[in-house]
Amino acid sequence: MSKDYDIIVIGSGAGLNIVKNAVARGYKTAFIEKGPLGGTCLNRGCIPSKMFIYPAMMADKIRSAHRLNIQMAADPVIDYPALVERVTGHTRRVSEELENNITRYDNLDFYHDHAHFVKDREIQVNGQTITGRKIFIGTGSRPAIPDIEGLAATDYMTSTEALTRPTLPASMAVIGAGYIAAELGYAFSTFGCKVDFVVRSRFLREEDDDISALFQTCFCKHQHVHLGWSVSGVQKKNGCFRLKCIADNGEVKELVAEALFIAAGVVPETDGLGLENTAIKRREGYIRVNNCLETDVPGVYAFGDAVGNHLYRHTANYEAKYLVRQHILNMPVTPVDYGPVPHAVFSSPEIAAVGLTERQANESGYEFVKGTADYADSTPVMARGGSPGMVKVLFCKKKRILIGAHIIGDEAATVIHLFIVLMKMNGTIDDLLDTIFIHPALPEVAKEAVLDAEKQFNR
Repeated sequence: MSKDYDIIVIGSGAGLNIVKNAVARGYKTAFIEKGPLGGTCLNRGCIPSKMFIYPAMMADKIRSAHRLNIQMAADPVIDYPALVERVTGHTRRVSEELENNITRYDNLDFYHDHAHFVKDREIQVNGQTITGRKIFIGTGSRPAIPDIEGLAATDYMTSTEALTRPTLPASMAVIGAGYIAAELGYAFSTFGCKVDFVVRSRFLREEDDDISALFQTCFCKHQHVHLGWSVSGVQKKNGCFRLKCIADNGEVKELVAEALFIAAGVVPETDGLGLENTAIKRREGYIRVNNCLETDVPGVYAFGDAVGNHLYRHTANYEAKYLVRQHILNMPVTPVDYGPVPHAVFSSPEIAAVGLTERQANESGYEFVKGTADYADSTPVMARGGSPGMVKVLFCKKKRILIGAHIIGDEAATVIHLFIVLMKMNGTIDDLLDTIFIHPALPEVAKEAVLDAEKQFNR
């Protein structure tokens, strides 16, 4: 005998938004999560990583206080074990609170187990078969592990283990050059660990070319970076990792470190769901959905990292809210419209972006104008003691609307919101030119980039 539900939600990240709305409106709901509640973001992603990175940024500011004529008597000391306990304690408490709050509803059955499809709309969980009128899959992603000889036999770390490691290693090798490597590798380095980054090509390849180039220049000044190296083998001997690396010129190198951190991207957490027993299709592991987030099985929807339209928690939340409107509140069904999707890299220097890169704009055949401004020329940045950075904006030449904005430098993730709102409102360069900015405040550097773009319009 199967147990029937109005709503089944698999995954407790952004899926919690669907669960809360479903039970609040009286739907008989099944909620399935095999791990601690909160998903990747709370337990091993956005929140704990930023709780690590912010102290690192503070320590960086203290160390550079001499630029503001402040002399520190001693170097800041990071109480690393206390930091780890604070981070892990916070995520544990929040996860427990989420479970306590959500399971108090009479019309909710919580299955703390793995979900496995046996048919299109039939799921086995905790030794029971359940069916749902509507099913929502939000199982997220997990770290990708590269195929490197010997790696599987070692106790390497991914972001999950790195954020809960109780002691600070004396040295660490980082394989990867994406945002996870740039963020957590930077934090460990700032805490006092000797970090070696092994970078096959370049850092942050998905960013605008000018932004990633400036980031790499700045980052390499303060970090141990091995550009053009690839790892062909890993061993662990006498408590140390030994990485066999091959440089671009073919020379064989060896890198030795106490810890090894793998930051080679993510893969969708969909391979254990039994989707092969259904008509639901996947592409490179990501669940295939239409423009309403519906899978190949009517009434079964997927969202977040499991789909891979955008690999951010803020877009997963947006998709979950969209599904709530369509299927819990029963509003008219319309395709999901993401609008401008921003992102940020919380490293040093910080990066934020929204819209097209210059390369994408060229490939799309846009006629556009570009404006740039250096942080170094900005009065508010000068008042802070100066720091590297730039703002780059792209405007459609015909319609004068913003099609891309890219920032590298202090508080980039905050300043970018000016451009996010402008893009959401289909704003033009004229809207910004006719806006009064506070002087002297950091967004003035954004205004200078817009003024530079205006000059290109007039040529």
